[in-house]
Amino acid sequence: MRKRQQPPWIVPDGLWERVEPLLPRRERRFRYPGRKPIDDRKALCGILFVLHTGLPWEFLPQELGFGSGMTCWRRLRDWHRAGVWQRLHEVLLAELQGADRLDWSRAAVDRSHVRAKGGRKTGPSPVDRARTGSKHHVIVDGGGVPLAVALTGGNRHDVTQLLPLLEAVPPVRGRRGRPRRRPEKLYADRAYDFDTYRRRVRAKGVRPCIARRGVAHGSGLGVHRWVVEQTIALLHWFRRLRIRWEVRDDIHEAFLSLACSIICWRRLQNRSLR
Repeated sequence: MRKRQQPPWIVPDGLWERVEPLLPRRERRFRYPGRKPIDDRKALCGILFVLHTGLPWEFLPQELGFGSGMTCWRRLRDWHRAGVWQRLHEVLLAELQGADRLDWSRAAVDRSHVRAKGGRKTGPSPVDRARTGSKHHVIVDGGGVPLAVALTGGNRHDVTQLLPLLEAVPPVRGRRGRPRRRPEKLYADRAYDFDTYRRRVRAKGVRPCIARRGVAHGSGLGVHRWVVEQTIALLHWFRRLRIRWEVRDDIHEAFLSLACSIICWRRLQNRSLR
């Protein structure tokens, strides 16, 4: 008899063991304690429920024990400010590195446009009839593991995020010796075809492999570049990331960072089961 699979918003014990030490401690109020706060693990389940389903915060089901939508929203905001999601991402990357699951021989960058309700880091999209939108910029290793993400307005040129993405890759520990943070090669499509940026990428010790504009398709770079498109598809598998409903850019960035951590966690679990 097959074991029944848990819903994706239920936080497994292994993931919670990695998240809990990263959470900031709340000061206990003795004079006016008020109501007992919702357990952090239940609040995280509520955040993952919204991330997976795309449901508005105010419609978060109370019967599931997640607490109110506003409570979960505040925890997401506060934990993002405290750097919890970034540190969780780094912890999981270090575990993948320690298990020899990261491919530093190459990396790939790409972006995806999503419609946006409004707010900072939005702009008229040149590919969606000037509708307000944002861009998700992603850099992955040779196996498709997300190393860093960035959020910009829909009218920002893709190449402007090439170097910031490289700089955003954290020093990944997990093995003896120096932490690793630079791939050997960097693959990108024609949108990044600028010799100036090629020289700047090469100056960082990374060999740029960028498709040339005006050259017929079939260069062969797509053999290595498809992994980043797969990772973007995985990010948009989270319904909350398909459209940017958040006016506040930090809340959407928190969802993006958390989604990258979930992808890394699943990669770690799937590999460990083989």
